[in-house]
Amino acid sequence: MKKAIVSVTNDLVSDQRVDKVCTSLHKMGYDLLLVGRKLPDSLAINRKYETYRMFLLFKTGPLFYAAFNFRLFLFLLFKKADVLVSNDLDTLLPNYMIAKLKGTKLVYDTHEYFTEVPELQHNPFKKRIWKSIENAIFPKLKNVFTVNDSIAQLYAKEYNVKVNVVRNVPRLNTSTIKQFSKVELGLPADKKIIILQGAGINIDRGAEEALAAMEWVNDALLLIIGNGDVVASLKEKAQTEKLKSKIIFKPKMLYAELMGYTRLADIGLTLDKDSNINYRYSLPNKLFDYMSAGIAVLASPLVEVKRIVTEYQVGETITSHKPQHIAVQLNNMLANENQLNLYKQNSLNAAEVLCWENEEKVLLEVYTALQ
Repeated sequence: MKKAIVSVTNDLVSDQRVDKVCTSLHKMGYDLLLVGRKLPDSLAINRKYETYRMFLLFKTGPLFYAAFNFRLFLFLLFKKADVLVSNDLDTLLPNYMIAKLKGTKLVYDTHEYFTEVPELQHNPFKKRIWKSIENAIFPKLKNVFTVNDSIAQLYAKEYNVKVNVVRNVPRLNTSTIKQFSKVELGLPADKKIIILQGAGINIDRGAEEALAAMEWVNDALLLIIGNGDVVASLKEKAQTEKLKSKIIFKPKMLYAELMGYTRLADIGLTLDKDSNINYRYSLPNKLFDYMSAGIAVLASPLVEVKRIVTEYQVGETITSHKPQHIAVQLNNMLANENQLNLYKQNSLNAAEVLCWENEEKVLLEVYTALQ
């Protein structure tokens, strides 16, 4: 049995792409180990494959990345593996070094255009460090995956390397997700539900504007589920008289529990701004989760997002991030019951095509060739 070690810098709980990849490899017959980190608030996980989470003194910043990469290097040094799978640039260096040292096959899965993330745009020094690592290693990689065509084309043009596309879509079989009523989950039965979910509700994701828009949205509730840099400030802003009865916050949760809430919503929001290259060409996981749940979508017109919304007719796109404009869009969608139901049905239809069972065919082809 071939041994594969997959590494990420997160705590494994909410990373559905990595879980789906690991599950696919496990079904292929790989003896699989997923390595991440342990946080004080990390939820318990139970997977079909082996997991290991490292506890680190530093939680963020340069010291965290230095500590994590050093620990990961030592961990991999004393572990036997036939394939190393690096997820994102922040795990690539130790994986590459061990692969070269031991002659192990290496697979790189980049979930975004890493060096253009907002966190690096105002810190040229940090950006140069990550870019230098990428420049040194990427041209030498043989097996690379990413999440959409736009990012694949950017990397292929820059490094002259073939990049395989495997979109981060849900599994087709969601029968294990329990059905709940609004009352059972503490939601008002007489209001429409608008949902914004994500593991990274951060700056420029449109969350602030979505919350502000609720001042003018009628007979509806905004449900925000997840964590991120702006959640604390969102909670403060939601305390005004005009908003506090219209907003509900829920913490990050396991995927099956999250989708129990998502299925009760009417409209899902994905409002990332075109403020950097990474966001411009992003294809957020939540877009596909909304379709899998059978709800309509209101989205910003980013290249990849608009392509999906338009092709499958699952919702509408905004032309401005002004809260009043978002409110008008939401009110119009909620008022037109027939059109809203059509969007919901189109979402369910699209989910039959945009499913992991179709996407993983590319993945399995590459990994089969490695065996």
